[in-house]
Amino acid sequence: MINLLVVIASVRPGRVGEPVANWFTPIAEADGRFQVEVADLKELDLPFMDEPNMPGRREYTQEHTKNWSAIVDRADAFVFVTPEYNATPAPALKNALDYLYHEWAYKPCSFVSYGGVWAGARAVQVLKPTLTQLSVMPVPEMVPIPGVAGLIDEEGDFQGNEQHERSVAGMLDSLAKWSGALETLRE
Repeated sequence: MINLLVVIASVRPGRVGEPVANWFTPIAEADGRFQVEVADLKELDLPFMDEPNMPGRREYTQEHTKNWSAIVDRADAFVFVTPEYNATPAPALKNALDYLYHEWAYKPCSFVSYGGVWAGARAVQVLKPTLTQLSVMPVPEMVPIPGVAGLIDEEGDFQGNEQHERSVAGMLDSLAKWSGALETLRE
């Protein structure tokens, strides 16, 4: 089984990331190739980077960093459920990425991005150079969700459609292939 970490990037009140992740996670679990863990950055509550040492040294002093390190370390692949704020990523996600270094390496990632017309795509493009610097392989397949506000029902649940589900299937196929291909580098 591939250990897939789903990271909910938004921490703001009224966020849409949680319902979108709640829709995505059972689909990934039903695929059968993935053991899925969800990391909600709102629940993790990582403060603005507060480690005195460079992340590459892995000399963590804070319990929240040690916990985050363990979560990321056990993952074989990542899916970032992320919005776009002013054409850039959610600040909590960039902060979470910067906390660690080695734990990210040689693992594939993709995105379930959401927003208005742009569907979070500009944020994804901004994240890719940071991820590649961390030796993470962003796969081309992703799930962009434009007009996300119109896909939330009265109960607050995200209602994905057939097109979204096809995108998830393609993304999961790609993550599985890349995770296998990068496995020897992770060892």
